[in-house]
Amino acid sequence: MTELTGLRAVVTGGASGIGLATALLLAERGASVAVLDLAPDGAPEHLTALRADVGDDSSVREAVESAAARLGGIDIVVNNAGIGAQGTVEDNPDEQWRQVLDVNVVGMVRTTRAALPHLRRSAHAAVVNTCSIAATAGLPQRALYSASKGAVLSLTLAMAADHVREGIRVNCVNPGTADTPWVARLLDSADDAEAERAALNARQPMGRLVSAREVAEAIVYLAGPGAASVTGTALAVDGGMQGLRLRPAGQS
Repeated sequence: MTELTGLRAVVTGGASGIGLATALLLAERGASVAVLDLAPDGAPEHLTALRADVGDDSSVREAVESAAARLGGIDIVVNNAGIGAQGTVEDNPDEQWRQVLDVNVVGMVRTTRAALPHLRRSAHAAVVNTCSIAATAGLPQRALYSASKGAVLSLTLAMAADHVREGIRVNCVNPGTADTPWVARLLDSADDAEAERAALNARQPMGRLVSAREVAEAIVYLAGPGAASVTGTALAVDGGMQGLRLRPAGQS
């Protein structure tokens, strides 16, 4: 499949997890791809790898301009870079609140803002933000992370309204718990990693974690020409976690 041939994409946090899966799939579908990451060495050689810190505006602007120069423009921005946090409102200090909101929310602002002049020149401009099921469902021990992703959902809608008449579509994906390096680190830190994985599997109606590739498929759909009439949408990739209310197994 080469429906993205000729399009140029930038993926933040693109050297691992969902970001890497997305960058690889975009390239597989024909796009030229630049990966922006704090540690870009994890990106394969056929991708343009650039170091960028989404928490620093100068770093983002420099990386975006470098990506545009190397790719010959920018048509697609995937705002995927983010960090996690655990705890209730009692558990995270103010400094951590500032850090997570700065990276997860303002980081998307910085990247999109830097890319807008290039997107405005594109005949196929799309922005896709990685949001989360945490934006729409109350999850325990995720107060700070949920607040950041709730802001991403609202930001996506506002950006879609602001830029629709410029021909720039803006959407987001809401993954459930995905099998990524971040989740692997959470499991490694648990007292009983197998029990924790079983609990995470069980809370998604399909009975398993979402794969990074499955989230990437949704992102690439929203970024591509097949979604030309889709903007201001949050696409759940959560194994039914948000919308389904199943009875316990064995009950009809």
